Amino acid sequence: MLRVVAYVCALLALAHGQTTNVQSCTMFNAPLPINAHIEGCVEPPCIFPQGTYAVINVLFRAPRPIETMTTLVTALLFTAIPYPLGDATHTCNYLTNSFCPLVEGEVVQYTLHMFIESSFPAGTSLPVEFRVREGSSLTGSLIWCIRVPLTIVPPLSSSNMSARNATVADKV
Repeated sequence: MLRVVAYVCALLALAHGQTTNVQSCTMFNAPLPINAHIEGCVEPPCIFPQGTYAVINVLFRAPRPIETMTTLVTALLFTAIPYPLGDATHTCNYLTNSFCPLVEGEVVQYTLHMFIESSFPAGTSLPVEFRVREGSSLTGSLIWCIRVPLTIVPPLSSSNMSARNATVADKV
């Protein structure tokens, strides 16, 4: 019963939520999810400032029973460059309406918070492929994959950074 309620809520969220215009992956052959929304981006290229988090919300249907999942990100410059996600690779830890194991046909909401490193050169524009794979290895079946052109820009303005640092200082 709880999964039915979660399914209905997911469909309602889809009906009222925004969608980012993502593409099918070209490097990895997997279906698109039901919905993908990158916060602050409806029409790519998505703009990501250095030193901030990109937040990617995905709604997908489990194609079969799934015990565990792994999130992988690959930037496509002159070659495929894997982007390390650390603990964020453990997809099951970032489901917002369910938990693993998943049942076949279950509609699942997933949120990835990916830090945009300051070492990424500002002005870089490139496609990135986000994918979720069954299991914890690189050989499991792909569940979904999205391709999004993005552009890295300089960090937020110094006045925004000063206000943020003052807020952090107040909490300490």
